[in-house]
Amino acid sequence: MSTKITRRLVGVVATVCALALGAAGCGSSADEASGAGKQDIENALKQGGKVKVWAWEPTLAKVATDFEKKYPKVDIELVNAGTGDKQYTALQNALAAGSGAPDVAQVEYYALGQFVFGKSVVDLASYGARTHERAFSAGPTNAVRVGESIYAMPMDSGPMALFYNKKVFDKHGIKVPTTWAEYTQAARDLHKADPKVFITNDTGDAGATTSLIWQAGGRPYKTEDGTKVSVDFTDAGTKTYTRTWQPLLDEHLVAPIRSWSDEWYKGLADGTIATLSIGAWMPANFSSGVATASGDWRVAPLPQWTKGKNVSAENGGSSLVMTKDARTKELAYAFIEYATTGAGATSRVAQGAFPATVADLESKAFLETKFPYFGGQQANQVFAESARNVGTGWSYLPYQVYANSVFNDTVGKAYVSGTKLDEGLESWQQASVKYGKDQGFSVGE
Repeated sequence: MSTKITRRLVGVVATVCALALGAAGCGSSADEASGAGKQDIENALKQGGKVKVWAWEPTLAKVATDFEKKYPKVDIELVNAGTGDKQYTALQNALAAGSGAPDVAQVEYYALGQFVFGKSVVDLASYGARTHERAFSAGPTNAVRVGESIYAMPMDSGPMALFYNKKVFDKHGIKVPTTWAEYTQAARDLHKADPKVFITNDTGDAGATTSLIWQAGGRPYKTEDGTKVSVDFTDAGTKTYTRTWQPLLDEHLVAPIRSWSDEWYKGLADGTIATLSIGAWMPANFSSGVATASGDWRVAPLPQWTKGKNVSAENGGSSLVMTKDARTKELAYAFIEYATTGAGATSRVAQGAFPATVADLESKAFLETKFPYFGGQQANQVFAESARNVGTGWSYLPYQVYANSVFNDTVGKAYVSGTKLDEGLESWQQASVKYGKDQGFSVGE
């Protein structure tokens, strides 16, 4: 996946796609329900045609070339229409205009709901997607499914891990924390030993916050029948998160540095930022953006909120959808299936994508891969274990893109003023509820 971009995509899409609230929730249309049999798809591949794909993920280029070699009569037109929110805006505009939309598009898990609710994407279950459900790890599978419908197929996943600077930890005699309580103490010890060193950076990030709440057992978002949603940041899991993270802010133990900034890369390189709790797609960014620290960093399981537990969460990840305007839906589905399963998935993993497919996660070659950057560590073993232990039952709002866009106006105040995280989350909840009601959702708290 385009890993660097993924964690930055908490920006605004101006408005949620035109929501047909008068229609019946997220049910499949008659056209979608008809689907296509395996033979229909094979016939379409023999007949050929063009499939336009909007995606920013670089590993899809080889997948498209390989697909065309296998099916010579099919032309895959791969277009980078912008990353994340830029593409979503362009996609919504094209779908609303009824022209110019692609057949297939890359959509991140957190943003998928708005396209599902707007009836902009096709239910892939009737094209055969249900036969692949067990092929993917739990987190991505849950992210693309609504009831019996499957609105996308997972491209990759982001099970979380703790990346830590072993050189810095060894220098100051810090043990790798296995719980968040130990993590907080490590933050204190590091900063006391060297005031220039911080356990991590944090200026407020919706994706990072919700991922840690997810791991802590919080389930603030619930959606029922497409139009009934609830937002509640007072649940026990959320409180578990804030009880730990608030002291880190109060004691100034996290660097006030924005992720993906030049200052952030410098901090990772010189050891003044000592850990990152982030998705398994991060290694490529270390290798390319923090090359001078090669050999200093290692990977460990995410610290636990309860000692002895083994629970993780997802942080990032993308899927492929078929748009409602797809010209030849059988060809569109065939490409989606190829790119996310079998040879296509293996090709993308070989190029550096982190797999959502169980077969690739469990393959000997994948698990035994040594990362020179991490001192020869077989880091994929940590990532694969994390993928197996992602907490179940998580969901996003149908308008999560908007909700994330106002995170810094609400929760973000806890990083620049006397506002507490609990207060900021309450404000975020109120803003999310108000927006949902304004859009015609039935929203509870």
